[in-house]
Amino acid sequence: MKELALQHLQLETPSDGVMKVTVHRPEQLNALDDATVGEIRRTFVAISADPSIRVVIVTGAGPKAFVAGADIQQLAGQDHDEALKRALAGQAAFDAIEGCGKVVIAQINGFALGGGCELALACHLRYASSRAKLGLPEVTLGIIPGYGGTQRLPRIVGRGRALQMILIGDFVTAEAAYEMGLINGVAEPDQLETKVLGIAATLCKRGPVALKFAIDAVLRGGDESQQQGMTIEAELFARISETEDMREGMTAFLEKRPPEFRGQ
Repeated sequence: MKELALQHLQLETPSDGVMKVTVHRPEQLNALDDATVGEIRRTFVAISADPSIRVVIVTGAGPKAFVAGADIQQLAGQDHDEALKRALAGQAAFDAIEGCGKVVIAQINGFALGGGCELALACHLRYASSRAKLGLPEVTLGIIPGYGGTQRLPRIVGRGRALQMILIGDFVTAEAAYEMGLINGVAEPDQLETKVLGIAATLCKRGPVALKFAIDAVLRGGDESQQQGMTIEAELFARISETEDMREGMTAFLEKRPPEFRGQ
C-alpha cells in the first residue's frame, strides 16, 4: 500500500494479508475530529486498491475506548452548512470502510459511542471486550447520529431496537449488544485481540474474490426487494464462476488439498 501521511491513525501488519488500523488519540479517548475522519477515508481508499490486504482490523488506542464519539468541541460551534459538510464527510469515510472490498473487523476494546459506534457499524464484523459499552447518545446532546447510524443500525438489529438505542441514548453492554445482534462475539479484554486475529487468519484462507462478492451481495441486495436481491446474487454467482479463484477452490477440493487463492 502506498505510504500515507497520517497523524491520528497507526497502521501495522500483524500477519500476512492483515492490516490493523488503530485510531490513535488516546488523550481524547480516540474521538473523531475532522482530520481523523479524513484520514480514515484516505486510508480505506488506499486499502481498497491493495490486493495484498485481505482483512482489515479497526480498533482504538489504549484500554478505555474504541472511539468515544465525535469531537464535541468541533460540533459545538457548527452551523447548518458546517454540519452538512461534516456529516457528508463522515458518511463518505464510513462508506469507504464498508465498500473497500475487504472484510473489515471492528475490535471494540472499550467505549464505542456516537461516531465510534457508527464506525463499528460500518465494519462487516464486530467483536467486543466484555468491558465495552456501545451506544448512540447523540439525542442527549440535542443532535442525531450523522455518520450513518440511523441507517445502518436498523438494518443490523431491526427498527425497534435501533429506535430504542437512538431515542433513549443509553449505552448497552457488550453482552446486550451480542444478544441483539449488534456484535458478533464477546471476549475478555486480554483475549480480544487473539480472538480477532484468529478470525482474520481464518478469513485469509478464504477466496478473496468470494469474500468481496459475498459482501456486495449482502449490501446491495439489502437495499432491494428480496427478488431483486436474488437477481444480484445470481449475477455475482455467475461472475465468480469465471475467476481463477473459483477454479482453484474447486480443484483443491477435488484433490483434497488446501486451496491457494490469488484473488483473481
